[in-house]
Amino acid sequence: MVLSLPDGEHRLSREAATALRDDLTAALTGRREFVRTAGENRPDGSYVVSRRGADSAGNAKQFRDFRTITTLYERLPERFDASAVGAAAGDDAVSGSRRHLLVRHFAEHPAFDCELVAEQPLTAEKTGHDRRTRATAAASTD
Repeated sequence: MVLSLPDGEHRLSREAATALRDDLTAALTGRREFVRTAGENRPDGSYVVSRRGADSAGNAKQFRDFRTITTLYERLPERFDASAVGAAAGDDAVSGSRRHLLVRHFAEHPAFDCELVAEQPLTAEKTGHDRRTRATAAASTD
């Protein structure tokens, strides 16, 4: 097999190509557990959020890919709860218990810059760069 990279072509034996494929698959798929939730990148490209340690589909929400859940997060307001997750999901209907699951997952997963700010009702708030950028832009227009 010939692998073309910016620094040139590399010839791989069948065994080396198989090992590379396996390493790439392992890097792009797998399950990552957090405190109360887990995220799984599946070989078909989908991303599944589930309750940590739960086995039933009732405790999980599948997305087409990780970009889909990222887009959902971007549609959420600065401070959000389960009902805001449901409203932002729109056509991707997310049931009540899964909405709470997603609030927790957004707060636990390092790709989403937010944290839980209240337990009753379960509420998260975005932190980090996006928020500071908007605050700086708003301050500069005053």
